[in-house]
Amino acid sequence: MRKPRWLAVLAVLASLTFLAAPGETEVRASGTLTTGSAPSQALGESIAFNLYLPSGYDRGTGRHPVLYLLHGRGDTMQAWTRVKTLLDDMIRTKRIPPVIAVMPDAPWSERGGWYVDSRYTGADLPGRPVETALTRDLVAYVDATYRTAPIREARLVGGYSMGGAGALRFALAHQDLFSAAAVLSPAVYTPLPPSDSSTRDYGAFGKEGEKFSDEVYRELNYPALLPKLDPDLPVRLFVAVGDDEYANPDPADARHDLDFESAALYNAARRSPALSAQLRIMDGGHDWTVWEPAFEQAMADLGPGLSVTPPIGLPAPLYGTAGPDWAGGVAAHADGSLTIGYAAGGNAVLTHVGGWTKQLGTAADERLYGVAALPDGGVLAAGYTKGDLDGRHAGNTTDDAFVVSLDAGGTVRWITQFGVPGVADRLYGLAAAPDGGAYVVGYTKGALDGANAGDKDAILARLTPAGQVSWIRQYGGAGEDKAYGVAADASNVYVTGGAGAVLPGTTTPGGWLAAFTADGTRKWAATAGGSASDRLNAVAVTTTGLAVATGGIGGDAYTAAYTSQGRQRWQHTLATTATEAGAAVVPLAGGEVEVAGYTRGRVSVQAGGADVLTLRLDGKGRQRGAAQLGTARDDGVDAFAEPDLYATATPSGEVAITGLTYGAPKGGDAPGNGDVFLVRTSPADLR
Repeated sequence: MRKPRWLAVLAVLASLTFLAAPGETEVRASGTLTTGSAPSQALGESIAFNLYLPSGYDRGTGRHPVLYLLHGRGDTMQAWTRVKTLLDDMIRTKRIPPVIAVMPDAPWSERGGWYVDSRYTGADLPGRPVETALTRDLVAYVDATYRTAPIREARLVGGYSMGGAGALRFALAHQDLFSAAAVLSPAVYTPLPPSDSSTRDYGAFGKEGEKFSDEVYRELNYPALLPKLDPDLPVRLFVAVGDDEYANPDPADARHDLDFESAALYNAARRSPALSAQLRIMDGGHDWTVWEPAFEQAMADLGPGLSVTPPIGLPAPLYGTAGPDWAGGVAAHADGSLTIGYAAGGNAVLTHVGGWTKQLGTAADERLYGVAALPDGGVLAAGYTKGDLDGRHAGNTTDDAFVVSLDAGGTVRWITQFGVPGVADRLYGLAAAPDGGAYVVGYTKGALDGANAGDKDAILARLTPAGQVSWIRQYGGAGEDKAYGVAADASNVYVTGGAGAVLPGTTTPGGWLAAFTADGTRKWAATAGGSASDRLNAVAVTTTGLAVATGGIGGDAYTAAYTSQGRQRWQHTLATTATEAGAAVVPLAGGEVEVAGYTRGRVSVQAGGADVLTLRLDGKGRQRGAAQLGTARDDGVDAFAEPDLYATATPSGEVAITGLTYGAPKGGDAPGNGDVFLVRTSPADLR
């Protein structure tokens, strides 16, 4: 029988939030609490649970992340129902996505089963496989019954006291199931529980007829799990504890007070490459005056990272060796093919993808910092060497700049090495000149164009198509100054960098963009930021003639556009709660640009530590789309927090990005210790 229309209208109105007039009560969207029961093959009985469904679940079709909330010893599944209003409010205010919450009951072993598979065989409290039942049977039932996403990125486990110990155990022992854990006042002890702990009383950590076994407890406890964790399945932990926890009067057991143990857990967890951890000390004891506000803080930290969509990974294969490797540039040719550069085994390597590979090196170290395509199918590359790369610098042991030209088949046409003997000279950026020559930028600790103004001076050099150095310009102040990016059109050369002190023509240190004429005369300079740690890493000239520079300013990804006369047209900042920076900028049709960089925050779906960031801006600096991709480890940035990422446009309209990764690609292996990826992105990837 069809329901009357007015009943359907009332159902919709009941789920809405209304703004109240003064003196009236506001009606807010509210989720629902219900009960459920999941069959368990492991237990031979059903698992009872309370279930929170977000407002609108019954009318929707989308999938939701799931929280599994474990109660403490002696409590029931009713305990966690008190957070319903909190979940309603956090979802309504968009602090977290609409989540489902499952609150299982754990009645086994007189409600002291500690969420492990007990091996105790005593008749008084026969052990039950609680861990298996909840992680296998309950999770499978929830995924089959409700609109969840059966991926680890969509699951969080939380608990308090005994439940906090269970949440920690589940997150570490079942990385394939859970990506985050809210661990509140966890009843965990190292190496063993104190003599008066209830962990010893209920057989959870027993063996055969013995209710408590030191061996079993050590085996199941977190110190035994940490060395076995898979860094490619990262877990985020939020640990919280009250500052008025029970203080054990026995000096021998004082270190087992839960505030002490929670701090020890945090310090152990933060040293694992598979974990990121937060610790909060709350005002209160071992009760809900701590657990409710701690749960709110945990959800504010962990909740936004839950996703029903898996992260975008990096494709195989990776380039590199079992040793440390670094990315060094990418160039796109007219036929759509790509050439990438990287440093592997201490040498510079250029690979025409699917074709030739050329290794350039000496017994010393070489690094590449830029690859540019030439009209005839060849490439230019630039970097630095500590040896005699061109055969004309015998005995060199300090960094010298070099530029190399290869033909379309990978044969070296010329190598030019230059620098001040005995001091460091490095190149960090390269652009092909209109005549087939090159512009290169970097720094010198010496005097290549007059006296050095400080610790390091930025340099800009022009090379002819035959590899001869036409001129060098030195640009610096009293601090450490470096140039990182360069781009050129028919009449202007634009250079970006970072300055430790004020540069000529500027008023603040930090990131800078300077314009030069084609013969190397400086026209103007502009700055961004104001701290010595601010820097502009790259620059490109758009199809409408603007110079667009990108970098990291104040820990955010900053991009700005300037006219050839030095007037700023627009600026854009992408900021999360973590650190990000632009590392490359690619001109696209219609004056648009794509910025590539890295982020440690959440722009779309986080993959790991630092992810590759892609950002598309229109001709007026308005954001058209953004995405992040990567592995479970750091991508696009090295261990010294230096961006290591390059990008170029392809004839098909895609953007090719290459960079450093410490992780493994999708469907492939990593040689190890830092390798080089290559990925193509399209506008459809940016939302």
